[in-house]
Amino acid sequence: MNRKLPVALCLMLMSGLLPSSGFADGVVLGNPDHAAMLQSKDPKAAANKRVVYDFWRVVVEAGHLDQMARFTTAGYIQHNPNFVSGRQNLIDMFAQSGRKPIPVEERVKTPIVAILAEGDFVSISFVRELPDPKDATRKYTTTNLALFRVENGKLAEHWDPALKTN
Repeated sequence: MNRKLPVALCLMLMSGLLPSSGFADGVVLGNPDHAAMLQSKDPKAAANKRVVYDFWRVVVEAGHLDQMARFTTAGYIQHNPNFVSGRQNLIDMFAQSGRKPIPVEERVKTPIVAILAEGDFVSISFVRELPDPKDATRKYTTTNLALFRVENGKLAEHWDPALKTN
């Protein structure tokens, strides 16, 4: 198993060259064409993008924890410092929210900036809206990024920009 990040993907992530559907005064906008973002000339890249996208729709947004085994390996590795690795730990973390499953939508609801795939790695970036620290009456947008490693059609590893919360 090669767990090194592809050089091209690292350079794009570090330089901020993730594609966006538009720029307006620094506002981060989602790309409404999810179907186009899921396409790739490489069938493996397209399949890997699809598993990340569907995981987000079915598990993260709709809360169907019973589908976790469909999308993740048993030994799922979590690089977020607030969570323990392992599929069951991921299920337990989601279950702690007490959220009940809702109907699965056909598309991810969270605005997506880009979905990129190279080799076994897929990055998905989302629009994130936060309160302006200089003016609580205003908000600003930025980008939230998740990176996954896909192994045999399932999510095997995850990275995000999370900081320790406790």
